[in-house]
Amino acid sequence: MVMAGWRKAMTRAAVGTAGCVFLVVYLGSSLFHVGSGAVHSTAFAPLKSVAHQTDVDGAEPAPSERLAEQTPQEGVGPAGLLLPQDSLPATEALLRATLPLGLATLPAESADNPPSAAKVELGRRLFFDPLLSADQTVSCATCHQPDHGLASPEPLAVGIGGRVGRRNAPSLFNRVYGQHFFWDGRADSLEAQSLLPIANPDEMGEDLDTILVRLTEHPEYPRLFEAAFSHAAGSAAVTAEHLGAALAAFQRTLLLGDSPVDRFRAASDVTGLSLEARQGLWIFESRGRCWQCHSGENFSDEQFHNTGVAFGADNRDVGRFEVTGVAEDRFRFKTPSLRGVAQTAPYMHDGSVRTLEDVVEFYNRGGAQEDRELSPLMRPLNLSDEEKRYLVEFLKALSYQAGPSVAK
Repeated sequence: MVMAGWRKAMTRAAVGTAGCVFLVVYLGSSLFHVGSGAVHSTAFAPLKSVAHQTDVDGAEPAPSERLAEQTPQEGVGPAGLLLPQDSLPATEALLRATLPLGLATLPAESADNPPSAAKVELGRRLFFDPLLSADQTVSCATCHQPDHGLASPEPLAVGIGGRVGRRNAPSLFNRVYGQHFFWDGRADSLEAQSLLPIANPDEMGEDLDTILVRLTEHPEYPRLFEAAFSHAAGSAAVTAEHLGAALAAFQRTLLLGDSPVDRFRAASDVTGLSLEARQGLWIFESRGRCWQCHSGENFSDEQFHNTGVAFGADNRDVGRFEVTGVAEDRFRFKTPSLRGVAQTAPYMHDGSVRTLEDVVEFYNRGGAQEDRELSPLMRPLNLSDEEKRYLVEFLKALSYQAGPSVAK
C-alpha cells in the first residue's frame, strides 16, 4: 500500500544531508529499512555502556547498586552512562518507501502538526541532544535507545544525576498508532507526551522556559526551527508548541513491521516462520487468548488493564487511577505493543520481569489471581512447557524485520 497523507507530504519535501525523513526499523545490531520495494540493511556497532554490564554472577545489578559506584562525567549521561548516539540511517530512498508489511493503514495526519522533512529533521536532532536536560547530560535517547528497541535496558528510567524514576521506559516503535501515551495514558497526543519528560524532575529536570531560552541562544536551532515552521521567523519560531511538534513528527517515523509473522500471515513467505513460532502464533490466537489485549496491526488495544503486576507490593503504583480518579482504573496500565518486544527487556510498567520466558510464565499462571481487582481477562492458561516455548518463539519472530523474501 502506497503511503498516504502525512507521509506523502514528506516525500515531496526537500531533504538535507545531515538527516532525512525516514522509516526506521532496528533489528539487533542492524537497521533495516524498506525503500523502492527492496529491503536494505545498514549495520552499526551497538552502543556500549555500563547499562550492559553484569555482576559476577551474570545478573545485571540493580540501578541503585550500579549508580552508587559511578559519578557523572563530562560528555556522558547520568552517572557515567554513555549518551546514545544517532545511529539511525538517513536515506532519501526511504522518502518513497511503502509501509512495512503488516502495517496496512496510518492514522490521518494532524491538521495542527502537518509533517515536513525539515520538521522531522529538527525533531531527530532534538531527540538526541542533551541540551534539553537541566545538566545537559540526558537526551530523549537516554531512555529510548536505538540499540535497545527504542526502549531502555534499565528496569526503571534513569534521569539526570542518576535519579531513578517510577516506571520502565517503553519502546517508541509505532507510536504513530498510539491513542494514549505513557503507561497511565496521561497524554493524549505525541506532542503533549514529548514535552512532559523535559520538565519531569526525575527525567530531564528542566523548566521549559529555560529550554526555550537555551534553544533561542543556540547558534543553529533558531534557523532549524524557522525552516521547520516557516510561518515564524528566527527566534520567534522557538516555542514550546513547536518543540513538541518537532519531537512528535520525528517519533511518528519510527515504524517496525515486515516480520516473519507478517510475511507468514500474508502468505508471501510461509517458510520464513519456524515451526515453533507457527505453533506459538496458533497459541497466541487461541488458547493463549493474548489477542484479547494485544490486537490489531500494532498488537495493542491501546486500553488499560490490571494484570496483577506488583500485587502485594508496598506503595503499589495505581496507574491509570492517577489520571482519571475512577476507582475501576486502580492498577490499570496501558497495553504495550508486542512489535519489537524481544529487543526491549525488562518488561511490565515497573520493569520487574526480566525475560520473555518470565513474561509468558506470568500470564500462564493468570497474573496474580489473588488480586481482587484483577482484569476478568486474566485467567490461568495451563500451557505446557513446550507450548510456553512456542509462544516465546512467536514473540521473538514478531520482533525483527525479515530478510529479503525467497518466495516466488
